Amino acid sequence: IMSLHALLSAGCKAWRSLSCPRSELRLDLTLGCGQTFRWRETGDGHWTGVMRGKVWTLTQTEDTLWYYVYSHQINPGTENKQKWKVEEEEQLLGKMSKRKTDMKQEEAGFCTVMSEPDSKEEELLRDYFQLGVKLGDLYSDWSTVDPHFKHTADIFTGVRLLRQDPVECLFSFICSSNNHISRIQGMVDRLCQTLGTLLCKLDDVAYHDFPPLQALTDPSVEMRLRDLGFGYRARFLQQSSQIIVNSHDLDWLQSLRSAPYLQARDALRALPGVGLKVADCVCLMSLDKFEALPVDTHVWQIAKRDYSFAAGSSQKTLTDRVYKEIGDFFRKLWGPYAGWAHSVLFCADLKRFQKLKEEIPALKDEKTELKKKMKERRHDGCEEKQKREKGKKQQRT
Repeated sequence: IMSLHALLSAGCKAWRSLSCPRSELRLDLTLGCGQTFRWRETGDGHWTGVMRGKVWTLTQTEDTLWYYVYSHQINPGTENKQKWKVEEEEQLLGKMSKRKTDMKQEEAGFCTVMSEPDSKEEELLRDYFQLGVKLGDLYSDWSTVDPHFKHTADIFTGVRLLRQDPVECLFSFICSSNNHISRIQGMVDRLCQTLGTLLCKLDDVAYHDFPPLQALTDPSVEMRLRDLGFGYRARFLQQSSQIIVNSHDLDWLQSLRSAPYLQARDALRALPGVGLKVADCVCLMSLDKFEALPVDTHVWQIAKRDYSFAAGSSQKTLTDRVYKEIGDFFRKLWGPYAGWAHSVLFCADLKRFQKLKEEIPALKDEKTELKKKMKERRHDGCEEKQKREKGKKQQRT
């Protein structure tokens, strides 16, 4: 019997929750805007994916974030991979002590669930969504200095920046070169299925952990990934992992969180397949560099269309100089959390969310119509006043 994706409506006691209003987090926008490629909507408003070596299903009500964590049985031969992941997770949470938790079989099949709440899992979730950052306050600050952002934010509330594992973030975005979100998702899935540890099977869908650096270094990996449709990116993935393992240590990417922004970005750019945009994505989405602002043709168009940004308007390709000028423009406008604000506008510009964006012109049309009616009323009032004054003059004569 195969385990099923969890649904909140089924009422299973394994669901846990934490207070989080939609204005602070919208799962559909945050998980679907191209920051991460590991989450899928597996039920109405239910998102299932892999994070920190665990399989999660998330959903939300108006003021509550609900989460369901699946556990798994370690297969023979995977103990070392699991050990690497445990060590990474403990380092992330400040060398938290291991805790033994009794497990019980909730459903028949490969997956089990934790039988009691685990504070470490809630901390992982809070860290991943960076819930310590008050998003509403940031939206208010950006709306004060940027009328266009204010107009967009009326619809696109709750777009948070994720704090991802640096290894997963780096190698996912190396796959993003000349690519679109759905194709990147497919590549990342195949990478995990080929080199990652099987964690769980739900409704015949297999969930794998992201492969550790050591699994990517073998020279044979390039050809395996080319056979899976990675093209030239296969070489970048294998070579970058090999450079990190041979020239640095396994904690090197994690250590860049404490480095200054430009230093971290330059270090990443030394890796094969990592240009300015990929480096800024990794800095912003996994290394705590909130001033990092990834610029691609979409962001360039936003700058020109919505902000009358003129630099490089006659050029057909995005040069390093124009890239820097666009980043500096938005950093000056939005301040130290410019990368967060950028994520909101990037999300609003995606085709998959255009139905939401269409509501913005509708609001604008309502305001325009209201102004038109008020102008007509003022005009009618003036005409009535003129008629009365004309009548009084005729009476006097």
